[in-house]
Amino acid sequence: MIPHIHTLTGNLLWEQTFDFPSWAPGRTQRAQSASSQAGGKGVNVAKMLTRLGAPATALCFPGGVTGAGCEAWMRAGGIACRAFPVAQATRLGVVVRAPGQPETTFLGPDTPVGEAAARACAAYMDHCAAGDVLAVCGSVPGWSSDECEPLRAAVDRWFGRGPVAADTYGPPLTWLIERPLAWVKVNRAEFDALFAEPERHEPLVNRLRLAAGRWSPRAWIVTDGPRPVWFVERGGAPASLTPPPVDEVSPTGSGDVLHACLLHAVFHHNASLADALQQALPYAAANASHPGIADFPLDDLPRFGGAPHGND
Repeated sequence: MIPHIHTLTGNLLWEQTFDFPSWAPGRTQRAQSASSQAGGKGVNVAKMLTRLGAPATALCFPGGVTGAGCEAWMRAGGIACRAFPVAQATRLGVVVRAPGQPETTFLGPDTPVGEAAARACAAYMDHCAAGDVLAVCGSVPGWSSDECEPLRAAVDRWFGRGPVAADTYGPPLTWLIERPLAWVKVNRAEFDALFAEPERHEPLVNRLRLAAGRWSPRAWIVTDGPRPVWFVERGGAPASLTPPPVDEVSPTGSGDVLHACLLHAVFHHNASLADALQQALPYAAANASHPGIADFPLDDLPRFGGAPHGND
C-alpha cells in the first residue's frame, strides 16, 4: 500500500507576486501583472507531490482573511489540506520581479502556532495510518514554547508509526536531529549554523561525516543552490551530485520541489537515496528555470520508476 505523505507547514504564507518592467526603491511603481498564492515549504512540497499524482496532505495553521485565502487557493488547486486555525492572521509576503533584476521577496512577521491549534493538529496526527510519512517543512514559530508541546509530543509519537523527514531550521532542526529521522535536508547555510567554531571551517565533506556520527538522522542532504548537492547515509561515505545547468529565472521553491521528489521516489517507488536524488535534481532545476513554484512543465522530465513524462 502506498503511504500517504503529510507535510507540516508551521509558518503559512499568503504571497503576492508583482511583475514590473523595472523597479527601484524610493518611488511609487505600478505592476504590469499580479498573482496570489499560498506559500510555506510544506505547501510547496504538497503541491509538487500532487502534480506527481502522489497522495499528500498539507497540514497548516491559517489565520484571518489571509489564512482563508491560503485555504481557498489550495482547495482550488486540488491540494489536499487540513487546517488548524490560529488567532493571528497568516503572514503576508510580497515577491517583486522585473526583467534583468534579481527577484526580491519581502516577508511579514511570523505567525506563531497557538496551543489550541497545536492540540488540534496533534489529535489529527495521532489518527493517521501506520506507515504514513510525516515531512516537517520550514520554520515553526514558537516551536520550543509550552504552547507547542502537544505538537512536539505528536511528532515524537509519529516515530513509532512511520517515517519522519525534515527540511527545517532553527529550534525545530536542533530538536529533530536528536531523533531518528529518515533524513534531514538543509541548505548549506543552515547546515553550517549547526557547527560551532572551529568546526564550521572544516571542509563540508568532513562535517557531513561529523553530522552522520554525532546526530540521529539516518541520512543528511545538503543543498547549495545550483552547486553540487552533498549527501551521506549513516555508515556510508559522503557523495555529491551536480544539478543540471539551467538559465535561472527564479530559484524560489526549488529545494521544496527537490524534497517532494525525494519523498515520492523513496517512499512510493522504493528508490535508494542516491537514485532518488538523481531523479529529483532535474525537477528542481526545471523549477529554477521557470517563474512560480512547482508550475513548470513535466514534459521530457524523467518519470519516477519509468520513462520521461513526454513519452506517455
